[in-house]
Amino acid sequence: MSAKPAPTVVLVHGAFADAGSWSGVIAELHDHGVAVVAPPNPLRGLASDAAYIASVASQIDGPVVLVGHSYGGALITVAGTTENVVGLVYVAAYVLEEGESLGELQGRFPLSPLVSNLKEATYPVEGAEPAVEVTIEAEAFPAVFAADVPADVTKVLAVAQRPLAAGAFEETASAAAWKTKPSWALVAGADEAINPEVEHFGAQRAGATTVEIDGASHAIAVSQPKAVAQLILDAVRATS
Repeated sequence: MSAKPAPTVVLVHGAFADAGSWSGVIAELHDHGVAVVAPPNPLRGLASDAAYIASVASQIDGPVVLVGHSYGGALITVAGTTENVVGLVYVAAYVLEEGESLGELQGRFPLSPLVSNLKEATYPVEGAEPAVEVTIEAEAFPAVFAADVPADVTKVLAVAQRPLAAGAFEETASAAAWKTKPSWALVAGADEAINPEVEHFGAQRAGATTVEIDGASHAIAVSQPKAVAQLILDAVRATS
């Protein structure tokens, strides 16, 4: 019997970051001969962002493993229903149930320091009132997002963070792909952006193969790319 083709890994960044946050992970995956795509996440709303990621995945020839960091986890939960997606990897991420919002899931647990350190701004919406978007206050960014990342790197990340539309917290997931696709999860034990209890709960509910890294911040893909890549490689091997 011939082996199944190796999946392409699609890395979906979360809020307050960009695709460059995966650079260390991409290097590790390339060292193992894995094909990778790291698209920009629009960060404008759960349904529209998930539709974009689903579109990226569906245009890849062959199987796909979707990897989502943070808010990206909510997106792969919905986009993962795409036919050629064979596995889901959650990295310090939200794992939603169908019909659930980020706000609902978060609200079941003590709030993380992120919530009280968000800064609001507005952006134009054609034919409608301006909408609200949020970023992390620059002075709070290192402690909240990337406590285990060198200070000089953190300063750059804080300046380059991409805002998330505030409405994304209230939108509900239209599907939960983990019900029909195998999943893996990495819990960042010292996460101050998403309560690690939220990460654990979602991963357990999804029946994900779970690894926890003590002392890891929310920016675990930046601080510990080898560990993140290892879990992704486990998923790639299991689905090949």
